[in-house]
Amino acid sequence: MGGDHGPPVVVPAVALAMERMRGRNLRFLLFGDEASLNEELAKAPAARAVCEVRPTTLVIGMEDKPAHALRRGKGSSLWNAVEAVKNGEAHAAVSAGNTGALMAISKLILRMVAKELDRPAIVASWPTLRGASTVLDVGANVSSDATQLVEFAIMGQAFHRAVHGVARPSVGLLNVGSEEQKGNEEVREAHRLMRDGGLPIDYRGFVEGDDIAKGTVDVVVTDGFSGNIALKTAEGVARFVRTLLREAFTSTLRAKIGAVVAAPTLRKMMDRLDPGSVNGGPLLGLNGIVVKSHGGADARGYANALVVAADLAQSEYSTEINLNMLRLAEVMASERESRE
Repeated sequence: MGGDHGPPVVVPAVALAMERMRGRNLRFLLFGDEASLNEELAKAPAARAVCEVRPTTLVIGMEDKPAHALRRGKGSSLWNAVEAVKNGEAHAAVSAGNTGALMAISKLILRMVAKELDRPAIVASWPTLRGASTVLDVGANVSSDATQLVEFAIMGQAFHRAVHGVARPSVGLLNVGSEEQKGNEEVREAHRLMRDGGLPIDYRGFVEGDDIAKGTVDVVVTDGFSGNIALKTAEGVARFVRTLLREAFTSTLRAKIGAVVAAPTLRKMMDRLDPGSVNGGPLLGLNGIVVKSHGGADARGYANALVVAADLAQSEYSTEINLNMLRLAEVMASERESRE
């Protein structure tokens, strides 16, 4: 029920996702207003065949504060979807709703995989010259200590392997320069832990802002403050470029003729710049899979979020994270002993 569109986007997205994941044995539980959902399902027979409606009249609004969602959200469509993951009825939950409420409810119901994590990290799949990179955190944790940054690396590589199919993802730590002495204390300490800690991470060292779009590494690790600024800047630049291209190719008759000739190439470029093509950011660090879709996503974009959720659910993602978190705990315990 969340996002800008609700059932008119979610139901067609199920049909599109099934088409993309043909051959997989998938089922969908749709939580929300029964009449609205059934109205959309009547238009989409392919979705109706794999969907079960779980009625609820309570919906958390996009403007509701997380504290309000925690106090009064029990029984809402968002709450029930996350609870289905905890109860084992679903392998993953997907929502385009209120990000703060989704994060707070998910943390309350599912808990965190590591006590050091303050809240789930939001991950973004970032279009690059080499395909797509994974960037985290992009907004959940404004500041992060060295251990949390290493945990982001562990979770990010597991996500990238599951969703993007890279057997051994490379990891870089976002910094203001590549030199050893650059960056704040936490960044330098995270760099040391990943370089010298013996963790199963293909760590490539510091990367800078321009390395993200280049695809220099598969996984870029940063705190939520820097990550969110980078994400919003990139989205703004993408919209700016799309607008300039549209204006340029509609400015004159000659330009319009050129646009017709170049249409296939332009469409391909526009698709690369479309945030919906990589829509679907999991909340990493939870004891369960929760995927956040852009609130304004269309059916194609929301379908991508469903595919991300299915890919994670059908991978060794959770097992890999748990094993590597245990390995990190051992490294940190050894560090404490050596200091004492």
